Amino acid sequence: MRQSARDDLQHPRRNLGNRYRTQAQKFVRLAKADPERKESNMQWAEQNARQALLHDFTDERNWRCLADIKVSIKDNDGLGIVLEDVFTVLGRDTEQFEKLKDLNYLEYGLELLEAAFQRDPLTPENWWQALVERGGGDDQSDAVLIEIAEFADRCRDLDFRDQRANIVYGRRIEHLRIQGFEDLFIELSRHLLAHRPGNHELWMQLGRLHERRKEIDSAWSCYDHVQTLMPHLLVRDEFLNRLTERMDGGEKTPWSGPKLEHRTAFLQQMEQLNQRVRQDIDESVVIESEDEEEEPMHSDETKLNSLIEANNISEAFFLARRLVASGEEWAESYLEKCRELM
Repeated sequence: MRQSARDDLQHPRRNLGNRYRTQAQKFVRLAKADPERKESNMQWAEQNARQALLHDFTDERNWRCLADIKVSIKDNDGLGIVLEDVFTVLGRDTEQFEKLKDLNYLEYGLELLEAAFQRDPLTPENWWQALVERGGGDDQSDAVLIEIAEFADRCRDLDFRDQRANIVYGRRIEHLRIQGFEDLFIELSRHLLAHRPGNHELWMQLGRLHERRKEIDSAWSCYDHVQTLMPHLLVRDEFLNRLTERMDGGEKTPWSGPKLEHRTAFLQQMEQLNQRVRQDIDESVVIESEDEEEEPMHSDETKLNSLIEANNISEAFFLARRLVASGEEWAESYLEKCRELM
């Protein structure tokens, strides 16, 4: 507990989130004490509450603060938007939220918010504790394993393109890895990374796990992604050095990376995982763009352009990576463009 408290104090964004929330609550008190300046103070309170969420969306108190202010100023539509944002962060199916569009949020919104956090706490420790409690309180009980299986099923179908949802679920599956569910961590990590390949920290965790399990080709692929995204992090080169310079005076093992078949198959699998998300583009769009071209372009290049225009950057990134790995040098410019857009 002391370690956790110390980490909180040293976390700059969390500190700013706490500071802005405190300011928001101060302006709420001022609004209640001075009716003549109530409107002005509530506007300042709402602005500070928004800043608190921008700096730390993982603190449930920041969401509650903004929701309470929305109720105080009787902003029904605004509270509905806050709740929709919460469900996006929690990885919920936002289409299901459409069924609640006619709900009186001022009357039921706070109750709905608490129900969401009770079911899906934002911090991974509280989330795991809630999952265990639903399973009867025993970490290894069959009921807990069923809860984990249901969580995994949700992860396979949810949209994690939102950076906040990607972070929240990344921390949850990291907690699963700590509990010993390494295979599940690997599978679900790939789902998250397929939707948001710019998450270099998760790539790094996945690479370290593969390395510890002596899954050399997979570890290299993960470290290669990290170094592609963050060229100043030479983790792929350092990994190669660890492989070729055996400890205890052993002989060097010549190895320069996985075979092309493994690299392309890995990237193709990430493309396919990405396609499971509801995309803003379909095959008819690609076909139409091909027909409109007076001079036919390379089919892969056409697809890359279509994906980028539709803002499906993740899929375009993996396609460009696969093409570059296969020796298609022309795709390097598309890879760089995707990296900038991410």
